[in-house]
Amino acid sequence: MTGTDDMVVLTTFPNHIQADLAQSALSASGIESFVHADDAGGAQPGLWLVNGVQLLVRRSDLERASQIIEGGRDAVVE
Repeated sequence: MTGTDDMVVLTTFPNHIQADLAQSALSASGIESFVHADDAGGAQPGLWLVNGVQLLVRRSDLERASQIIEGGRDAVVE
C-alpha cells in the first residue's frame, strides 16, 4: 500500500482473526486496507488485547468499506 497519510480507522476488532477476515472482504471488493495492532515492536505480543486491532482504509474508501463490513456483520451463515 502506498501513501498511508490519508488512512482512517474504519473499525476496531477484539482480535486479529476478525480483523483479518474483514480485511479479506475489503480486498475482495478492491479496497486496500491495513491491519494495525500495537505490540511494542514485538516486545509485548499481548499488548493489542488492551486497545484491540484496528482496520484502516483510505478516507476516500471509508463509506464503501463501512457498508461492506456492516453488511458482513448482518450476514447469517447457514
